[in-house]
Amino acid sequence: MSTKDKTKMYLHRTDPDEVSAIQRSYDDAFRPSEGYRESMPDVMDSVESSQDYPAPIQQVGVSNFRLPLKYRRRDGSILELETSVVGTVSLEASLKGINMSRIMRSFYERKDEVFTHETIQVVLEGFRDQLESLDTRVLLNFNYPIVQESLRSGLSGYQYYKAGMEGHLTRDGVYRKSMVFDFVYSSACPCSAELAEHARDIRDAYSIPHSQRSKARIWVTLADNAAGLSFEEIQEHCQDALKTETQVMVKREDEQAFAELNGVYIKFVEDAVRTIFKRLNAEPRIADFQIACSHLESLHSHDAVSVICKGVDGGYRGDFTDFNDLIC
Repeated sequence: MSTKDKTKMYLHRTDPDEVSAIQRSYDDAFRPSEGYRESMPDVMDSVESSQDYPAPIQQVGVSNFRLPLKYRRRDGSILELETSVVGTVSLEASLKGINMSRIMRSFYERKDEVFTHETIQVVLEGFRDQLESLDTRVLLNFNYPIVQESLRSGLSGYQYYKAGMEGHLTRDGVYRKSMVFDFVYSSACPCSAELAEHARDIRDAYSIPHSQRSKARIWVTLADNAAGLSFEEIQEHCQDALKTETQVMVKREDEQAFAELNGVYIKFVEDAVRTIFKRLNAEPRIADFQIACSHLESLHSHDAVSVICKGVDGGYRGDFTDFNDLIC
């Protein structure tokens, strides 16, 4: 019986008595010296400064890099939150790439500091110096807890808000500081409410107007010399405008109160963005803003959506289209 010729192997043995061509082992005790580090190749030094075509890149960096960071509440207390970091820089056509680990190291170097917009600006200035970049951006995403009091029962619980702080340092030295905040509420349809009352009045038919869980996403750009704006204040602007935030701790009297609130503050999606607009437009610390709302219709198989912006030259343009990201 003939046997198949064995192919040459490099990392594995074809015979139990032979030694593999390449020996593999990990030296647990090895620690590189400074001279060893200096001798290690750096691909950034290669003559192929860019592949295919030397075009500038507007943003390159890391996304969803996670670590716990500290933030200051409105009352001055410190809160530590798991944070997802997006850090990017621009890349000129003459450069091959960036050292992405420097973006991550910059946050670990400041992990014991309280992160504010001023802290983010220092980080971005470091990006420009270390990574030879003209434009730099950082977005910090986290879930921000605020205690919510129940409507009538006296209970309380933590409401968590998807939130973020963003900084953008432009090539002309302008630093823009922004915030993003998601607010979840209930929207009862005015048309459905009116039709339900018509059925009761004309035909003595009992019916329930339709309502649905809804979400508003708020983007704000802070004024240059304004005092800080807290997430608690953004939450209050949303609550004062919409009135029907979803609840955490609920007893029967709270559920009844929520039904009453939905009956008083019926709203179309157009009403929702306009009422928030009125509140934010009166806030002197906000230079620009954009609001996107999505009502996850219980009547229709599609959602009702709306976007509005302040209308500042060079600011938000109301061009948000990723409404699926607003699904609660």
